[in-house]
Amino acid sequence: MRFAIACGFWLGAGSASAGALVEFPNVSDKGPTLAGYLARPDAGLSAIAGGTAVSGPPYAAVVVLHGCGGISSHSIAIADRLGSWGYVALTVDSLGPRGIANACGGSVGASQAFDAYAAFRYLAAQDFVDPKRIAVLGQSMGGIAALYGVDYDMAAQYFAERFRAAIAYYPNCFPASRLTAPTLIVVGDKDDWTPAQNCRGMVAHPQPDSAPISLTIYPDAHHAFDVVWLQPGRRVLGHWIEYDDAAARDAEAKVHEFFAAHLAPSAAGAPLTR
Repeated sequence: MRFAIACGFWLGAGSASAGALVEFPNVSDKGPTLAGYLARPDAGLSAIAGGTAVSGPPYAAVVVLHGCGGISSHSIAIADRLGSWGYVALTVDSLGPRGIANACGGSVGASQAFDAYAAFRYLAAQDFVDPKRIAVLGQSMGGIAALYGVDYDMAAQYFAERFRAAIAYYPNCFPASRLTAPTLIVVGDKDDWTPAQNCRGMVAHPQPDSAPISLTIYPDAHHAFDVVWLQPGRRVLGHWIEYDDAAARDAEAKVHEFFAAHLAPSAAGAPLTR
């Protein structure tokens, strides 16, 4: 109920039919039932924005992981945009079901990466989703969780499922990664919250058996450079966050291209299984 009420405020009464509010089991019986916002290419705003160019089901799908502020109109808009591109997209609420208002102090940890697998299992069980073509995209805290989720030494070792691809917006990168899926990282070079230098190190020194990592660093861009309502920028918890139109547009184009390459039915190769 808390999730449904919150989404009413985020979306507004006129657009609440854009997608569906769904609930799905956690990967652990000890965890709360999870909730999320589901966008489909053949329904709601996604169908209108996508026109008639979208082919029919089963669709590739993307799990969307929010930042430390929680699910918002921004993370919901990402799902609708992905839907308009022809993907099923599920933005997962990792905070509401746990009764957490804000996780910028680090109160969620690796749980969000496990939530991504719960969302994977929910999507894979839907007859309109191709279970072999599911990716994950996260921003900030969600970007870290996306990396954790596809790193074998982190969360991936506990699951038989494998994401087809991963995208992380301005994550806190870590070294010595053994990624199980091709990964794209986008970050600003003026990000003082999750520094780009950490990502340079991650890409420069991958494990020999890691899936490939692509990195784009945007000059003069700060943390949250794709959040359009951050105009002008502002300081949050001692860090500067600000929208950058050029970086946001280029990153969106790269995301579109990356998913087109890795989520196509004919995409060569398969995620690493280990």
